[in-house]
Amino acid sequence: MVRPIKPRRILFDPKTIYFKPRAIPLSILEEVDLNFDEMEALRLCDSKNLDQKEAAQKMKISQSTLQRILTSARKKIAEALTEGKAIKISKEK
Repeated sequence: MVRPIKPRRILFDPKTIYFKPRAIPLSILEEVDLNFDEMEALRLCDSKNLDQKEAAQKMKISQSTLQRILTSARKKIAEALTEGKAIKISKEK
């Protein structure tokens, strides 16, 4: 049996949920799903310049969990940028 996911504290509420390459209709693009927890981890570490320990405390998760979330988020963003995919920000896991 899988251990249930601990609730994560997310203070970020995005106003935009899609980013896509210019001049390509969304209907023909593949999407990469970026979760709210991944977006919050990126915001805290890369935008607010917090170290991982501080960011993990703000999200009420362990530093190792934050590291896994950041790795996943950065991989998804790199994939979207290099392969011309749309980024969809969503609440679901």
